[in-house]
Amino acid sequence: MNILLLIGGLLLILLGANGLTDGAASIAKRFKIPSIVIGLTIVAFGTSAPELAVSVSSSLKGSANIAIGNVIGSNIFNTLMIVGCTALFAPIVITRNTLRKEIPLCILSSIILLICANDVFLNKSEDNVLSITDGLIMLCFFIIFLGYTFAIASNNHTETSNEEEVKQISILKSTLYIIGGFCALIFGGQWFVEGASGIARGLGVSESVIGLTLVAGGTSLPELATSIVAALKKNPEIAIGNVIGSNLFNIFFVLGCSATITPLHLSGINNLDLLTLVASGILLWLFGLFFAKRTITRIEGSILILCYVAYTAALIYMA
Repeated sequence: MNILLLIGGLLLILLGANGLTDGAASIAKRFKIPSIVIGLTIVAFGTSAPELAVSVSSSLKGSANIAIGNVIGSNIFNTLMIVGCTALFAPIVITRNTLRKEIPLCILSSIILLICANDVFLNKSEDNVLSITDGLIMLCFFIIFLGYTFAIASNNHTETSNEEEVKQISILKSTLYIIGGFCALIFGGQWFVEGASGIARGLGVSESVIGLTLVAGGTSLPELATSIVAALKKNPEIAIGNVIGSNLFNIFFVLGCSATITPLHLSGINNLDLLTLVASGILLWLFGLFFAKRTITRIEGSILILCYVAYTAALIYMA
């Protein structure tokens, strides 16, 4: 039964995210919002909607370890597995702007989470908690990120290939897509969390490990699919933008919303997970900065994948 809830919830989440994205993008296009803005905001929200649905549902149900593990695990999966797998299909060229601004911003978001999640070490508190204050701070950073995104859009007058990708559908149909997408995300998130929690209890594995692995991999499927398709279409550089946008969205918005709703106690998430998150971003930046002229090669992609396998093996060993 738990497996059916898990699979059914994930399918609902993926369908909901797809419907919500198509509906919102179509309405945005009708109001003549530039395609680059749609891509950097609405499409980014669409691929991160599964993480949002699962984390908010988890925080409301009191499963903080799944909520936090989902975000941390998804971001590690995005940086190591998705970029690694995409590089195996085609080497990824990183632009100067991405290398100098966006990847460092992604690393900064991980460091901010590391600081906020270390109350015991920094403040001598009894336990580590992402408080409502931490959540509001993250949402403030998210607003800054949105401002940066719109600044890029205003300086970019060239329409991109996103123009062709936005489906133009009627207002009524778009509205139904949005409403149906939200409903699917809500119910899918609830089913997914119930299934994942049940499996964790049945296997005797902690919710944090399930959140960092099974839940994180499941909710990262949209990013994985987007990046692999981009590589097959000879546009592997899209993977970097997809990963960075999703990672920033996950920490600043998804965790920000979850912590603002209710404080999240980190009983099963430790500094190994948080430091792995920071290190994965730094490793990606170093590969782009020092090797192969701002290109993630197949060898470097393989190293990223091996790092993820090693991290997962360490989680299972310590469980």
